[in-house]
Amino acid sequence: MTFLKELKNVCPNGFLSKKEDLFVYAHDTSQNPEKIILPLAVVFPKNTQEVSDIAKICSKYGISIIPRAQGTNHCGATRPSENSIVIHFSKMNNIIKIDKENLIAIVEPNVVIGDLNKELDKLNLFFPPDPSNLAVSTIGGAIALCAGGPRTFKYGNTKDYIINLEVVLSNGEIIETSKNIAKNVTGYNLTSLFVGSEGTLGLITKATLKLIPKPQTRLLTLCYFDNLIDATKCVNNIINSGFMPSTIDLLDKTTIQTIEKFNPCNLLIDKEAVLLIELDGFKQCVLEELKILESILKDSNASKIIQAKNDEENENIWKTRRSAFSALTQLKPNVITEDIVVPKSKIVDFVYKIQELSKKYNIIAATMGHAGDGNIHPNFALDLNNKAEKENFEKLKDELFYYAISIGATLSGEHGIGTQKKKYLEDVLNKNAHNKMKEIKKIFDSKNILNPGKSI
Repeated sequence: MTFLKELKNVCPNGFLSKKEDLFVYAHDTSQNPEKIILPLAVVFPKNTQEVSDIAKICSKYGISIIPRAQGTNHCGATRPSENSIVIHFSKMNNIIKIDKENLIAIVEPNVVIGDLNKELDKLNLFFPPDPSNLAVSTIGGAIALCAGGPRTFKYGNTKDYIINLEVVLSNGEIIETSKNIAKNVTGYNLTSLFVGSEGTLGLITKATLKLIPKPQTRLLTLCYFDNLIDATKCVNNIINSGFMPSTIDLLDKTTIQTIEKFNPCNLLIDKEAVLLIELDGFKQCVLEELKILESILKDSNASKIIQAKNDEENENIWKTRRSAFSALTQLKPNVITEDIVVPKSKIVDFVYKIQELSKKYNIIAATMGHAGDGNIHPNFALDLNNKAEKENFEKLKDELFYYAISIGATLSGEHGIGTQKKKYLEDVLNKNAHNKMKEIKKIFDSKNILNPGKSI
């Protein structure tokens, strides 16, 4: 096949085309597909020029391109489509430059966020976006989905820390979206256009990141409640108090019990909810904020307050929080995590709705989320090979999403749309805006070969 030969010539030492090698790239962490589609090939470029050459070949033959890094996507955005190849960015994993004076880092797309922050830590610098899987989550993936995490409440998400991007377009053209400086309103904001676009507009090959000084002190408090209403009222009381924690995360009773069952860490399993509240900043300021926080927690009917004593205890608690997904996998063969952002005033209603639908359709649901910004993550444990269970989950998801839309929610805060949520877009997006988004897609990808069938 001429196409595959040309492709292999670009990446002779990074090319897969045997069926047994391709099978693993037909999946990500999203719900099992009805039909497994193998890519025609997987290529592993080492630099921007090779990505450009691959795009030119694919454009010439009308072959689709699926960008991929770790494949941890929850909504099917990294699955192959018909007549497609996968570009795997694992060989483009260099931290090119950390510029402390200008507070920027220039990195390739497969740099892991956790690894980057280890290097930044040596310089007392900090890249705030904090996906729960930061040990494997890459910069490219975080940009493609505009990832956030617990610290979004105080620091914002990925879009707030991307200064400039090098992008390969569908025809192989290479563009820079801005300059490597903190402020720039010269022309349209192309950088933000690519952030969150799920690989449908271009292939990100380099990113310039905004950095900030590392907070001097971090203090984490575990706060238990006997009911969800008190927990969410507490969130509002904190927000209205005049200071801003770096994180306010919520775990419901099912999540607490599941974590404790499979990863024991002395969580109180009889409580209905727990808030993980982290303060950071200058030590003296944090200690003053802690006094205010403790007063708010007591006034908000907290039934138990536990204060981490040092950085090691902080990290152990966060490891516990991040273990929730893996703990749930012990209950059923499959865990599907959703990502919905609701108005903070509707958090209680939404969590109760999850519990109601969980009972109605007999699906295990464990809910957690970034309560500070209303980003709720219900996790559903089920067996997708069980036809009745799978059908029940589809009904549950439809009811949950349409309920979310009815209360003014949006269907993704950081996981993206992919293939799993496309059918709801017309109900959640303004029709004229949706049409303009489709027009933008045509401008950047006239042949529709960049991650087709995903997102818009």
